[in-house]
Amino acid sequence: MTTLIPASAPAITATAEDFKRVFRAHPAAVVIITTDGGSGPAGFTATSLTSLSLTPPLVSFALATNSSSWPHVRDATGAVVHFLADEHEGLATRFATSGIDRFAAPTRFTRLPSGEPVLDGVAGRLYLDIEARVPAGDHHLVIGRVRQVNTETAYQPLVYHAGGYRTLD
Repeated sequence: MTTLIPASAPAITATAEDFKRVFRAHPAAVVIITTDGGSGPAGFTATSLTSLSLTPPLVSFALATNSSSWPHVRDATGAVVHFLADEHEGLATRFATSGIDRFAAPTRFTRLPSGEPVLDGVAGRLYLDIEARVPAGDHHLVIGRVRQVNTETAYQPLVYHAGGYRTLD
């Protein structure tokens, strides 16, 4: 087994609160990821989207294993990443809220022939084929191959920082 921490490294003392505090100070782009694993549409707000590879074009995102969206992502073959502009704070909040039908009105969406929901009026999209799901602590890292890119317009991105949605000036 490969050890990632050198033997001379100090003991790990970071708490969950330490971890949260440092990432609250780290701004992250906000996206919504949608899918359908065969039991209806699912979607969630995420700040973990990362470009992973140029050749082939791969992205990754993380999702909590206890999330209501996890079973949908676990069973899906594809997903759509929706890039959000500063005007989409309400949509981001809706898809971050537990216990509601995120696809009910006022959410507007259509479906791809493969079944994935596509939200109307967002700044851009990546259409993904899900290639891998890697267990990682209390989450899964999901790797998707980008099969198509769609950008609507130039936009000011919505970011998450210090516990709230922000825009870049």
